[in-house]
Amino acid sequence: MSRTGQLIPSQQKLAEKLTVLNDRAMGMLTRIYNIKKACGDVKSKPAFLSDKNLEGAIKFIVRKFPHVDSKNNYWTMPFVQSQLQQVNNIKGEIMKQLSLYYFTFVDVMDFKDHVSELLTTMDACNVHFDITTNYDLTKGYLDLIISYVSLMLLLARIDDRKAVLGLYNYAHDLTHGKVDQNFARLGQMILDYEQPLKKLQEEFTPHSKLVACALLSLHQVYPRRNLPAEQWRQAQMLSLVSAPGQMLNPAQSETMPCEYLSVETMEKWIIFGFLLCHGQLTQSDSAVQLWRLALSGNYVITLFRDEVLYIHKTVEGVFEGIKGYGKRVTETKECANYAVVNAGPFHRERRAFLRTALKELVMILADQPGLLGPKALFVFMGLSFARDEVLWLLRHSENPAPKLNKRPNPVDYEDRQLPELLYYMEELRGLLRKYNQVMQRYYVQYLNGFDSIVLNNLVQNLSVCPEDESIIMSSFVNTMNGLSVKQVEEGEIFDFRGMRLDWFRLQAYTSVSRAQLVLRENPDLARLMNTITFHTYMVDSLDEMAKETSDLSNFCFYGRLFEQYFQWCLETPSQMRYSISFPLICSHFMNCTHEICPEEVVRHHIGDRSLSQANFFLDEMAKEAKNIITSICDEQCKLGDQLLPKNAAKTISIAIERKRNQNKAKKLPQEPDKPGRESMRRSRTDVTSMDKLYLMLTELCSAINYTPSIQVWEHTFAPREYLTQHLESRFTKALVGMVMYNPDSGEIAKPSELLNSVEAYMGVLQTIENYVHLDITRVFNNVLLQQTQPQDSHGDKTITALYTNWYLEVLLRRVSTGQIMFSPNRHAFVNVGVDPNQVAVNAEEFSDISELRSLAELLGPYGMKFLNESLMWHISSQVAELKKLVTQNKDVLTTLRTHFDKPALMAEHFNRLRDVDNVLKRVTIVGVILSFKTLAQDALNDVLKKRIPFLMSSIIDFQKHFPETPENNMVRVEIVNEMASAAGLPCDVDPALCAALRVQKSGAGAEYFLPQPFHMRRQIWAENPDEDYKIACLLMVFIAVSLPMLSLDSQSSFRADLEGHTNNIHCLAKAVNSIAAAMFTIYGKGRVTIEERLKEFLALASSSLLKLGQETDKLALRSRESVYLLLDQIVRESPFLTMDLLESCFPYALLRNSYHAVLRQDNRL
Repeated sequence: MSRTGQLIPSQQKLAEKLTVLNDRAMGMLTRIYNIKKACGDVKSKPAFLSDKNLEGAIKFIVRKFPHVDSKNNYWTMPFVQSQLQQVNNIKGEIMKQLSLYYFTFVDVMDFKDHVSELLTTMDACNVHFDITTNYDLTKGYLDLIISYVSLMLLLARIDDRKAVLGLYNYAHDLTHGKVDQNFARLGQMILDYEQPLKKLQEEFTPHSKLVACALLSLHQVYPRRNLPAEQWRQAQMLSLVSAPGQMLNPAQSETMPCEYLSVETMEKWIIFGFLLCHGQLTQSDSAVQLWRLALSGNYVITLFRDEVLYIHKTVEGVFEGIKGYGKRVTETKECANYAVVNAGPFHRERRAFLRTALKELVMILADQPGLLGPKALFVFMGLSFARDEVLWLLRHSENPAPKLNKRPNPVDYEDRQLPELLYYMEELRGLLRKYNQVMQRYYVQYLNGFDSIVLNNLVQNLSVCPEDESIIMSSFVNTMNGLSVKQVEEGEIFDFRGMRLDWFRLQAYTSVSRAQLVLRENPDLARLMNTITFHTYMVDSLDEMAKETSDLSNFCFYGRLFEQYFQWCLETPSQMRYSISFPLICSHFMNCTHEICPEEVVRHHIGDRSLSQANFFLDEMAKEAKNIITSICDEQCKLGDQLLPKNAAKTISIAIERKRNQNKAKKLPQEPDKPGRESMRRSRTDVTSMDKLYLMLTELCSAINYTPSIQVWEHTFAPREYLTQHLESRFTKALVGMVMYNPDSGEIAKPSELLNSVEAYMGVLQTIENYVHLDITRVFNNVLLQQTQPQDSHGDKTITALYTNWYLEVLLRRVSTGQIMFSPNRHAFVNVGVDPNQVAVNAEEFSDISELRSLAELLGPYGMKFLNESLMWHISSQVAELKKLVTQNKDVLTTLRTHFDKPALMAEHFNRLRDVDNVLKRVTIVGVILSFKTLAQDALNDVLKKRIPFLMSSIIDFQKHFPETPENNMVRVEIVNEMASAAGLPCDVDPALCAALRVQKSGAGAEYFLPQPFHMRRQIWAENPDEDYKIACLLMVFIAVSLPMLSLDSQSSFRADLEGHTNNIHCLAKAVNSIAAAMFTIYGKGRVTIEERLKEFLALASSSLLKLGQETDKLALRSRESVYLLLDQIVRESPFLTMDLLESCFPYALLRNSYHAVLRQDNRL
């Protein structure tokens, strides 16, 4: 105000107030929106608003609102008294929980006052608005009006507003003895806005002139921006190659900022503006044209986020109450019918055009990023156009069309190609971020070398230029003259916000009445400054511009549609590559928050929603890729199975049959398709299921490989890691599944067939590296190494555990029942009998050298070590039982040991032994297990020699030349043996068996699988060596004197073709040598003790067996020769005994005759 009471426009700070109030409006909208959502949800609203005990009090307060306080005589009414007493009991809780709500309403009232004051001031200043000249001023003015109207409409939609305010005020009165100072005005505001549009129309009557002035300026912009797609195509909109000769020329427009102004924003301005100032519709044809055009393009319009307003229904409700507006109502109904029927196809065609236009932009700019400088306007225009179409589709898909005479086509509101449009928007945003410095260099030079010169000349040629305006424009020129490319190269941070605010102020100064410099009379200055403003945005606020033109945070509030479009994207192979746009959009969600409502991020979980949605999308993409890869792997495994040797049998049999019957008229069997036939094609148009799978895999992997990381709310998501985790999980399950282990029937896949399937599976997984940057070797290492352990990282069984369990519980258990025997010459177990109560198992198919080599490749050294440890655990349990039997017969065995040269006494004491058959049976079981272990170790050795020949040669050399000297005690020798055994090399003393017996002796059964420190090993050896040593010696005696009993068994006959005894007693040789070596290593003094005890064993065994020659019982003689051969096998198996020693105890001629006898007997059979 001047001293004369007149307004001085330059002192009203219109630009500053518009800036502050517009920002404040967004904050207030956010807070009111959250209150509405909270009060509309039973789970989030304050609990006492739903309390049945307070229901009567709340209804009473709402009915009396706003005239409710504790001083009224409600206490004379018993019913009311009891109801309000409930409020008194929890008044503190009410004030605490409703304070945020209450003071938000107070802030709304204050905001309303400030807006009314500013609008009145601008009316008094008679500001002239024109979107093409004073763009910032006009846009700020219209935005403030629309935000204010949206705020009051949202306020009226809060159903519990009277209950919230009335309860808080009553609790405040009870607590402080007086009502809140703001409540009277606040209550009146709530009552005034029961019908918000009616009240707003009254408020805006004095402002209608300025509002109409601002809206009518849109007549130059809005119709041009609302053209159909066909006209866009004819004009080659957004095309960089339509005029190749002008490709390097900067994109220019006389209304630069209007080119990327949101159409949705303009439609809200027009609809709300003319709805409040409807008198202008009768005064201007331009107003009617804008009004009809806006009503014909939508049937709903956004208030805030997902809160929408059904336009035509609202307009009809307002106009029906105004006399003489029947024509307007009819016009509105016509527009409604037109919008419902034609708006869908109209926008569908625009989206189709934008998909191709943005794709062209992306491809050209990615190839020639230097064009981002001159053609930046096209990028932001494309982003703005696309964002408008996406948001239009969102709000119209979620909100059904009103029921009118004509119905819309649902297909127009279901765009399955929307992900492609979203993808190209994200591509353009990515190019802006990536080539930010390119654009900075271009526009810094543009501002310094062109804009500053043109502006300086223009200012100098102004006919009128007051001092204040001259100072501002001179500062513009000086600022631009101070720019240089060097600042960009040095990474200097640019900030032109002050310059843009000065231009905003200048617009306000030059747009009021009685301004000396009138902006509308100098359109060249306005156009140039608007262009310069755009150029400054390109230098310091690219992210802000990208947010303004392409922010899609509204998807946060359309979760159902967001997920539905994502699912459609994954279901359509041609759209799969665009699925990455969905997690990228999740990074937009935080843009919709406001600093005035910080609790929204935590309380209303926008941050958590963005994270959960991004995680969901990436997880689903990885799952779909995993499923496709699984399908390909399954198909490849089937093709691999066709190449197995067993499948050649049918082809061979057909070939033999054809050769045999080639001269006969008999119909020959049809030859089956050979492997590889599926790859033969007659035409390129033939598309197989594998082709489709690989196409989908390529598309989906392109999406996953699009970016290494995605930033969402200070969290980083790595899409490739999702795929890696799913591949690891699936590969693990596939490995276990391909084992096909059935514990009930005892069936399991052959190791060679499993290895073939695994190699096929791994081959497919390796090809994934061609599609996406993954470290498949890491996947293999993580999965296959876990499969070498008994349990994986999730605690599930692995192929190591399954095969170990099968070999122990199925194969070796059936060996002990006499169905299977070990054949040394075949190096495998073979079937010799069938149990009708069990499923037949072909032992040779699971135990020959090729199968065990496959098993070794699958399990690896760690898995084979676990298999060996499990075998040794079973042996240790058998040895424990043998020790118990020895203890029971200790006295008799001691006598037998010392009187082996007295036959009569030996025979007498032998008859006193108990459980002789049990001992032989258990030792045989030990021998069978050790024989299988030998096969497994040989297979592992073969595999490792092939895989790591140089390392194996070093291990062999180390084992061979490690000296057994007093300096290298048994502990060091055992370390070398453990290393050699882990590589599959044979050892004189089995370290695994030693470890198992040692752990059994220490009583640490469950700790068997944990390696014992060497100092602990010495302690275990030294616990009670004399007693254990004696038991070990007596065990060898027990076995030796029991050998003749084997001749009584008819199954003890030797089969020359298999080089073994039917009942596997030939495995006794390995059992005797291994048990003796292990036990006397633990309890004795090394190799010398082992040799002495085995000599003693040989003497006792030969003495006992020679007595069979004196037997006359035919039962005892039928397998005598076969049993004699055990001595030869024991010596041959032993590294501690020699044939010379055997011949000194047992005549070799007797052995030779025994071999001849069993061979003749086998030939007769």
